[in-house]
Order: sequence, then structure tokens, then C-alpha cells
Amino acid sequence: MQPAIPTPSQSRVIWSLSWPQVIMMLFNFLIGFVDVWVAGRIDYRVQASLGIITQSLFLFLIIATAVAGGAVAAISQSLGAGRRKRAERYIGLCLLIAAVSGLVFLFIGLPLRDLLVRALQVSDDIVPLTRYVLQIFLYTLPPYYMMIMQNAVFRARQQVMVPLYTMILVTLVNTLGDIGFGLGLFGLPNLGVTGVVWSTFSSITLGAIFGLYVLWRDGTLRRKIFAPYRWVRCAFPYLFKVAMPAGFMQIVWHSGYLILFAITASLPENGVVALAGMAAGARVESLLFLPAFALNLTASIMIGHLLGAGKSEEARRTGLRILAIGLISIGVLAVVIWPFLHDIAGFIAPRPEVQAEAENYLVYNVLAIPFTLTTMILAGALAGAGATVYNLVGMGIGTWAVRLPLAYILGHIVLRTATGVWISMLASQACQAAILFYIFTRCDWQRFAMSKTRNGTHQ
Repeated sequence: MQPAIPTPSQSRVIWSLSWPQVIMMLFNFLIGFVDVWVAGRIDYRVQASLGIITQSLFLFLIIATAVAGGAVAAISQSLGAGRRKRAERYIGLCLLIAAVSGLVFLFIGLPLRDLLVRALQVSDDIVPLTRYVLQIFLYTLPPYYMMIMQNAVFRARQQVMVPLYTMILVTLVNTLGDIGFGLGLFGLPNLGVTGVVWSTFSSITLGAIFGLYVLWRDGTLRRKIFAPYRWVRCAFPYLFKVAMPAGFMQIVWHSGYLILFAITASLPENGVVALAGMAAGARVESLLFLPAFALNLTASIMIGHLLGAGKSEEARRTGLRILAIGLISIGVLAVVIWPFLHDIAGFIAPRPEVQAEAENYLVYNVLAIPFTLTTMILAGALAGAGATVYNLVGMGIGTWAVRLPLAYILGHIVLRTATGVWISMLASQACQAAILFYIFTRCDWQRFAMSKTRNGTHQ
């Protein structure tokens, strides 16, 4: 195998696809940060309710994010193969799935919102508030589904600036609405939590409308992209084959994190402090990995186009090149911040005991950066090929066979401190990275990509 050394032209393509997505991920981070910050200024109960519903939102978005991954694979491969009509029909199919799924979750969720709130085990004093927040978030699902799918379509077509503009618009509207109507600034009425949740609804809706406008403006959104049932019957199985493992992977990953939270909270010593340190450290970690998320998306786009063009080995080399760029660039960043972990932890967690645990968390997770990067970037590459089942295997083994058992054994039996949990996270990342690296370099994952006439769809 040739060494994964980026050529100037390839490096330019990777850079041109990645930098807008880094900024896009930053704006996406700011949306949640502002919501939590404003909610905390209103009342701690508002912050708690908003946090609970936000963490639970992934359950409602599983179909959107899973199908979006399938959309990137199907559309990018079709464009790489020169099958423009097939790509357009996949765009129409994915937009239709997003519209229907968003409405289905809305109409199922509204009658069941009381049951959902009880299932979250929230305390009685915030049940009415949590029910209200959930109701508005359910209203947000249809435009949210559309925005996620539209951004996937634009990424698959390498139009990465459009999702960036979308997230800038959403962030600005959400921030101004949160601060203006949530806190009553700028001479606007102080609506409290109502201002916060409706600002979220308004910003997401505007983002979806903007995406639809761009698709209409460039001539994509027209009747011809919605294919007849005969074509859908042939084309849908590939989309399902990619989306189903991706959806299960999200369930495996998020449920694993919920159990890890429970293991951490129930530690024999200082469980609450450990949980607070974990939350603080995770905020820093999420910022650190914004470039990695962007490279994940870039890998998915480029691999899809290359496989569609029939360049299987070039796709493998490109994935390794993106991995090399990520390891070098983010590795340098990790080396730079390493001496300042104590100060960074102190900034995000002022209480001394929480600061110490946040620093401990960051030590092990910064050490895990090479493994985490390998997992994230290669998972993106495999998703672009449609080989999401391999991601499910790697993440499933790493989370359920390594992380959770080791976290309990080290955290509750051997070390009896949070350090055991952080060690388990490092070990699981190493395991996942090893599995995905072996698959990417040794297995025939390219076979999951569509051929020019897969499923009988010659267009």
C-alpha cells in the first residue's frame, strides 16, 4: 500500500471541504451553549428541563441522522459515477423521507408527551415545565428533519458553504431570540423559557426554509426529482442498508453513554463530583474535536465520490491521507494545550474538587486523541462507502465489550474512583480505533458502494 502522504491538489480539496465544516460545527456548538447559558440565567429549573430534553432529542432524530448518512453515500456515489439523474432522485427520496418522518414523530410524540416526561424520571417540581419544553421541541421536529437532510444533500454535492450559511443564520436568530425574548434585553418582552424554546423553533424553521430556497433557486427542487414508485422500490434498499446500521450505532453509542453516566454517578467515592468533572471536561473535549467532526464529514464526501467514479484504491488512500492530516494537525493542538489542562479545567469548573476531576478526565481523553481521531475519520470514510455496518461493529464492541465492563470493574471494584472510568474510555477508544483501522486497511469495504447500475437503477 502506498504511503498516505497528501499531494498538494488533494490537500487543497480536503482543506476546501473541511474549513467551512469546522466553522459550521462551531456555530452548531454555540447554539446549544447559548441555550444552556440563557436558561441558567432564567432559573436553574429551566436549565435542568432544557438539558434533559436536549439530551433526549437524539431519540427523535435517529431517523433523520441515519438517513442523512445514507443520503451522503448514495448521492455522492451517484455524482461520482456521473449519474446525475439518479443523484437527483435520491435527493427527492431523502427529502420526502425527512418530511414524512418529521411529521410522524410530531403526531406520535404529542399524545405521548406525558408518558415521555415520566419515563425521563424528572422531579415533580419541573414536570409541567419539562412537558412544555418537550411540546415545543416536538413542534420543531419537522423543520429540524428537513434542515438535517438538506445539509446532507449539500455536503454530498460538495456545496459545503450552504450548510455553513444555514448554521450562521440559525445561530444568529437563536442567539438574538434567546437573549432578547429569554432575558428581556434590547427592549423586547421578557418571556423567559417561552422565549428560549420558541427562539429554537424559529431559528430551525428559518434554517429549513433557507435550505429549501437554495434548492429551489439552483433548480434542484422540482417535480422531476420525486421518482415513481417503481424506481423507489429498487433504490430504497440501498438507502435502508446504509441507514439502518447507522441508526443502531447511534442507539448503541448514546445508550452506552447513559450507562456510563450512571456508572460514574454511582461510584463508591465522590460520584457527584466525578459527574460534574465529566460534564465540564466533555465541554472542552467537544470544542477540541470540532476539526475531527469536520474531517469525518469530509472523508464521507470524498470517499463517496471516488467510489462512485470506480476509484476504489484511491478512495482507500484518500481516507488514510485525511487521517494523517487529522492526526498531525489535531495532535499538534493537543501538545500545545497539554501544559494548560489545569488552567482550562479551572476556567470551566471553578470549584477545586470539580476542577481536579475535570483535569483528570482531560488527561486521559487528550491521551486518547490519536485513537478517537482514527475512529471518527475512518467511520466517516466507511459511511461514505455505505459500509456503516462496520462502524456499528467497531463502536458496539468498543462501548459494550470494553468501555462499560471496564468502567464498572475499575471504577467500582479495583480503583473505586473516577480514574477507572476515564481509563476505560481510553481503552475503548484504542479498541475501536484498532478495529476500524484493520477493517479500513485489510477488508473489502468498497464492495458496499453502489455500482452504476445497482438495484436496476440505470439512471
